[in-house]
Amino acid sequence: MRPVLPGDAIAAACALLALGQPKRPGAMLEMLHRADAADRYRRALGRVQPRWGNGSLGSVAMSLPRQSEPLHDDPDFLDCLLTVYAALKARHTRRTRRSS
Repeated sequence: MRPVLPGDAIAAACALLALGQPKRPGAMLEMLHRADAADRYRRALGRVQPRWGNGSLGSVAMSLPRQSEPLHDDPDFLDCLLTVYAALKARHTRRTRRSS
């Protein structure tokens, strides 16, 4: 997966916002898997993956149904952002442990 920029996290949160709360953690993990797969595709073939884009989290999120970005004090949106950041932190922690 390509490096995550603030806009990627917001796009992912907007995609999660379109789902019911129970589906959000699984959907977030699926977005990460798709971003990884799209990035591998891009590196191997030199072009973007047709459905999931360029390997960024944002390109995957933009391929999904999503809600418009609300104000950043919206409690439901904040929960979605926390889901995004928790998944990114867990992913980073797993990768760090594997490389040590």
